[in-house]
Amino acid sequence: MSLLLTIAIDLTAIAVLAFALYFPRHHRRDLVTAFLGINIGVLAVSLTLGSSTIGAGLGLGLFGVLSIIRLRSDEIAQHEVAYYFAALALGLIAGLNPEPTWTMAGLMLLVIAVMFVADHPRLFRRYRQQTIELDRAFTSEDELGRHLGNILDARIRSVQVRHLDLVNDTTLVDVRFQPNPAPPAPAGSSRGIPAGHPEAVAR
Repeated sequence: MSLLLTIAIDLTAIAVLAFALYFPRHHRRDLVTAFLGINIGVLAVSLTLGSSTIGAGLGLGLFGVLSIIRLRSDEIAQHEVAYYFAALALGLIAGLNPEPTWTMAGLMLLVIAVMFVADHPRLFRRYRQQTIELDRAFTSEDELGRHLGNILDARIRSVQVRHLDLVNDTTLVDVRFQPNPAPPAPAGSSRGIPAGHPEAVAR
């Protein structure tokens, strides 16, 4: 495969990942820059390693060191870590330039398709996660679960106590929950008519 075609396929793949998937869903501009930079950097290094006597193991080791430094330098969410490594994988696949051509295109499409599905807004959309600091020290998990369910108006799926301070009477928890369904709207409210309005009563 020609060098220009390899670069064109990689640029198309990373553009779809960064501009069509990530940014419309999460709107974080700095990580778009990071995804593009790591992808093109990995592609360039991979192509260089493929045309030199430097071992591929050394190159992969360098990628690992660079990724660890980058990920530890800033606070990013787990889904952003996934996008980060997807961008790295796209560049690496293109740089290794597997034959036949459809193999490279198929692997890149697989990476993008998995990210599209795994990060889709409709996937587990009713499940939430929050870190909450409570103004009470809860030593009973059952009581803690009931309290969180009341204040969040939700069904608690998982609770992990991060910090229990008996001196200052606080509890820091990581909670996974599913909000309770909203009550049905009163008759007439769909048209902006208050429930007690004469028109709503007449209907």
